[in-house]
Amino acid sequence: MTTTPRTISGSHGVARVLVANRGEIALRIMRTLRRMGISPATVYTDADSEAPHTLAADVALRVEHYLDADGIVALALDCGATGVHPGYGFLSENADFARACTDSGLVFIGPPASAIEAMGDKIRAKDTVAAAGVPVLGGFAEKPGQPLDDDELLRAAEETGYPLLIKPSAGGGGKGMRSVYAPEGLLADAAAARREALASFGDATLLVEKLVRRPRHIEVQVMADAHGHVLHLGERECSLQRRHQKVVEEAPSPLLTEGQRRTMGEAAVAAARSCGYVGAGTVEFIAETDPDGGLSFSFLEMNTRLQVEHPVTEEVVAVRGERGVDLVELQVRVAYGEALPFAQEDVSWEGHAVESRIYAEDADRGFLPSGGPILLLEEPFGPHVRVDSGIARGGAVTSDFDPMLAKVVTWGADRAEALNRMDAALASYRLLGCVTNTAYLRRLLRHPRVIAGDLSTDLIASDPPEEAPDLLSSVAMAAALDHQLDLEIGPTADRFAVPDGWRMGGPAWTPWRLRAPGHDAVVVRVRRDGSPGRYLVALAEREPVALGARRSADGTRLTITDADTTVTYARADDPATAHRWLGLEGAAWSLHEEPVTTALREDDAAADGTVRSPMPGTVLDVPVRVGQTVTAGTTLAVVEAMKMEHSVPSPIDGTVASVAVRTGSSVPMDAVLVTVEPENPADTPSTSTEEQR
Repeated sequence: MTTTPRTISGSHGVARVLVANRGEIALRIMRTLRRMGISPATVYTDADSEAPHTLAADVALRVEHYLDADGIVALALDCGATGVHPGYGFLSENADFARACTDSGLVFIGPPASAIEAMGDKIRAKDTVAAAGVPVLGGFAEKPGQPLDDDELLRAAEETGYPLLIKPSAGGGGKGMRSVYAPEGLLADAAAARREALASFGDATLLVEKLVRRPRHIEVQVMADAHGHVLHLGERECSLQRRHQKVVEEAPSPLLTEGQRRTMGEAAVAAARSCGYVGAGTVEFIAETDPDGGLSFSFLEMNTRLQVEHPVTEEVVAVRGERGVDLVELQVRVAYGEALPFAQEDVSWEGHAVESRIYAEDADRGFLPSGGPILLLEEPFGPHVRVDSGIARGGAVTSDFDPMLAKVVTWGADRAEALNRMDAALASYRLLGCVTNTAYLRRLLRHPRVIAGDLSTDLIASDPPEEAPDLLSSVAMAAALDHQLDLEIGPTADRFAVPDGWRMGGPAWTPWRLRAPGHDAVVVRVRRDGSPGRYLVALAEREPVALGARRSADGTRLTITDADTTVTYARADDPATAHRWLGLEGAAWSLHEEPVTTALREDDAAADGTVRSPMPGTVLDVPVRVGQTVTAGTTLAVVEAMKMEHSVPSPIDGTVASVAVRTGSSVPMDAVLVTVEPENPADTPSTSTEEQR
């Protein structure tokens, strides 16, 4: 249940709140602030000067970076804000930032700094909640600055029992975590975990716990005010993860009974009380079931902020029978001193909600980071479909920030309805110019175990969803038809000047050689078949098929009439690139037209010495020079995107003929990096005059 007064009640006058974040969460917070009659301000960096959140705020203030705590506090005071909402990520769980806000007279819309400190260190958090009776996993921990030596580590591990999970005490997000199944790997994994923990969090202290083999990740949303009221709003199932990062979340969990929900909720409330919590927070548990259906769960950590997946809770929670709650509004109200407007007995749950995270990554190419200009963006809408998005058409997806672009949330009267509605929503999510994981999410949600609710955090790695269907042939044919439509002319034009295969004695074939990143080139031959818009189309050496093609009035759809297929398309702004982006069934491809005279060899991938960037990013190194002899597998360049390094190898033996980039340069996906001349180039096959344009 949400209330909509124009001002916050009580003695605090709230005219403006600064949102110290960006992207979808900044926009989501601003929507609630405006509804409450509060003016939203925000901060932005140079990379975000035209970003949606920058343009949406009443006041937008430039900062060097989003971690500039002192600068953000000063800007909040300068613009007349009385409070700061940190969102999630960045400074949201920084106790020093929370303290700096309150010390300067600003309201920090989050928990007290002391609660952030207590829960921010995994070892301290575990001790704190254990003292409050919350179940915890067995294990052991190092003391800050006092790492266990090899013998101590081996002895403690033996006493705890394998398998074990090593993780940094100071951080989260899966960084530094290692699974250890036997003593032989313990020391090396511990050393690696310490190095990553030190690099990521500045603290190498380790926590080692019993490893749950098929764990479920279940978290409970808690709310607390400064008047001693603490309650929970049910749980979220977050077991669908890749490399410890959540991909799909839902509420409620398909695992829990009402009694188990009550028990886990009470444990979460105890954890929140143990650290004097105020505001919205999430208590995360690892859960597992025994063969008889019994449930055991243990405290994992507490996130002292709003979670990415908070919308699924908002969609299913009912207060006094009215479905829908606004967690941001509750955060604001309790931060400014109000009591929670309802009690635990007023809370119930109605229906089911699912959230899918749209990431800029290519799932079919090893989840490589993606990026590029947003040439077309169509987000799903309709009853019980919600999209929290931070991007807009005309913008760009870069490697400067987190790859999550948007969240699609659906609600249904039951889980099956919510999942079906999600599949339809993802099918209608269209983004061209940047590859996303949308099609992969559809396959994941159709996984038999997902449909059955048989989830675990290792499902994606150990039992991945089905392979992507081969749609490239269909997309290539659509791209060739789109090219061919460009050649349609009026009756007064010079027919001999148009390379569309027209001949005095009848139409000839027009070949189009198209290539998508990571795939071999495909040749599609097209020939007019009577009236405009009617063609014979032949893929490679297959028999031709008769197809009709027409474009939509707004230029964003290509309908292949005989195949009953509609493809979304957009063209790159730079005509010189000859790129067309096409989308079908949630997937997207960038197809580049190549000259038909390009050598068509038996093994195209092996013979092609043109090496391109597999993702947009920054060139970290080019360890070869022109004239250097290389073998297949030799690293020709190293490209970094979203803190991920990717070595690009030579596909063939040969000699470096050209280097197109230098260290430090930014490159788009598919940009030419290095060209290698084959060691034994095959003869180039001849191409008939009819097949040249």
